[in-house]
Amino acid sequence: MRRLKERGADEQGLKPFVGPGLNRITINALLDALEAEFCRQELKSLKKALSHLRNVRAALGHRRAVDVGVGTINRYIDSERKEGKANGTINRRLGYLGEALGMAVRGDFGDDLRLSSMPKIRKLHEADTGQGFFSKAEFFAVLSHIGDHDRADYLDWFFWTGMRPEEIASLTWRPFDRETWMLRLPGKDAKTGKARALALVGRYREIIERKMRARRFGCDLIFHRDGEKAGRFDKRWKRACLEAGVSGKIPYDLRRTAVRNMKRAGNSEGECMAISGHRTRAMFDRYNIIDEDDIAQTAARTAVYVENLPDDRNVVSIDQPAASEAIP
Repeated sequence: MRRLKERGADEQGLKPFVGPGLNRITINALLDALEAEFCRQELKSLKKALSHLRNVRAALGHRRAVDVGVGTINRYIDSERKEGKANGTINRRLGYLGEALGMAVRGDFGDDLRLSSMPKIRKLHEADTGQGFFSKAEFFAVLSHIGDHDRADYLDWFFWTGMRPEEIASLTWRPFDRETWMLRLPGKDAKTGKARALALVGRYREIIERKMRARRFGCDLIFHRDGEKAGRFDKRWKRACLEAGVSGKIPYDLRRTAVRNMKRAGNSEGECMAISGHRTRAMFDRYNIIDEDDIAQTAARTAVYVENLPDDRNVVSIDQPAASEAIP
């Protein structure tokens, strides 16, 4: 009788019916299935995803999926905030939880892990994207204080291409075609999974020529540190910025700067994205930020345009006949 009532409530949309099988599905089981899917898809950011999944497992993994509702999620958010986690981090973690639940509802994990419904997971407000930029003079001032050729080349490439730091650190000589001086990046090596090519001309070629001269036997990395993959150098970076008089800048400001410089140079958004590696227009717009200089230039261009508009009137008053129709 109880099951029949539950079925009736489900049909009326009052309360989802929970069968015996659903009672056994845990969040851990869904996250296991999601992790397996990430591995099958060769997710580029797998390491970071697994780090977030570990946190969700620790907090909610033991729970039955049918017991995770809005109240459970709100308590998780409160707990994360008490730990000092930023809204962006919480959103990433809840995003993975939502992805696992959503795939279960759609049946992507098979009938054994199929859910009939899932709670709505709201997205927390995130602070605006950082808006730091480097002028050319500021960047080269920092570069002159880095004091390490390998790191200087890495930053130089970052400034000109706007490629992701991890992507730069992972670049190898395999996709380099010296005959055509093209760097063809396979999709499997890019975070977006999309292949792209970069013509090594001008400053790009200068940097690659320097790296060719510094190439280490047995090391296939283009941007290495004494033959090993380049790691973080936060202390050196902060000291260089302090000595250059631009304290507070972060390396990722170079990505924003590169995008802005390419756009201001007159390149199309598609051409800029092909170099920087942005996959979507929305992500590109996060870095193509308009700052006060852009606004000032827009105002100046508008003023010049309006000033050059003709100011003579060609309108004839309805009370005054045109010259060609004047009565002799």
